[in-house]
Amino acid sequence: MDATLLLNVEGIKKTILHGGTGDLPNFITGARVTFHFRTMKCDEERTVIDDSKQVGHPMHIIIGNMFKLEVWEILLTSMRVSEVAEFWCDTIHTGVYPILSRSLRQMAEGKDPTEWHVHTCGLANMFAYHTLGYEDLDELQKEPQPLIFIIELLQQVEAPSQYQRETWNLNNQEKMQAVPILHGEGNRLFKLGRYEEASNKYQEAIVCLRNLQTREKPWEVQWLKLEKMINTLILNYCQCLLKKEEYYEVLEHTSDILRHHPGIVKAYYVRARAHAEVWNEAEAKADLEKVLELEPSMRKAVQRELRLLENRLEEKREEERLRCRNMLG
Repeated sequence: MDATLLLNVEGIKKTILHGGTGDLPNFITGARVTFHFRTMKCDEERTVIDDSKQVGHPMHIIIGNMFKLEVWEILLTSMRVSEVAEFWCDTIHTGVYPILSRSLRQMAEGKDPTEWHVHTCGLANMFAYHTLGYEDLDELQKEPQPLIFIIELLQQVEAPSQYQRETWNLNNQEKMQAVPILHGEGNRLFKLGRYEEASNKYQEAIVCLRNLQTREKPWEVQWLKLEKMINTLILNYCQCLLKKEEYYEVLEHTSDILRHHPGIVKAYYVRARAHAEVWNEAEAKADLEKVLELEPSMRKAVQRELRLLENRLEEKREEERLRCRNMLG
């Protein structure tokens, strides 16, 4: 078919390569769309920039979720299931593609795509950094140009109720509603001894709250409310880490909490247990003393931990005595 102007949107032309089936899907807000894509330059060689089939898995976007490359939502909502179409998109629509491409490549390589843009987003990234880490993307960023996208809509568009939405896909209200559910699920899994799964639930809840916290002014009332909830979840997460014997990570998280909030009793208690496990006797005892100072009602728990610490230290000393005897013998 000849290329035609798509839906009267300036700077986009569409060519259908393979007709789709059925009626146009219902692309409601929150619907999930699954597709393969290939991105090419408009040069004579039609140089391929990215190809999801080569990566080995399709792409998903959520309609109405302010995806980085907004033009893809326009393109996809013109398509039927199983349709394959080629879209020519002018520079006005492709300026942020290098940033999206970098994130997709980082994920394909098993890296964290968020590390690079923790403090900035969108177009700001293009001015905040000199390189994207890929020569072809640096070239595109320096000289934006029209691009060609070949897109294949793979399956029925899923309504929000038909799939489990990841927390990053939730709006602010949904994130706040998800937190107590995730917290409760984490507690349930912890009691069942499923510590890895429990820690994942706590982490999801922390991410939701951190995201909401970025919208508040630091140290004001709402920010502090969220901070309190976050610290509770981090300490629950640390309890999972203790069970998984990841003691140094516990020390890192609890010490970070106490640097900012030195009155949190549970943080001292959890840190004391981690110190005891890595033979930091003085630090463990100091933290337990702080627990007693802040919360005298925890005396029994503190005495129990001190007995456990002393027993373990005695066992260690006995092992060392035996080792010395064997060496001398």
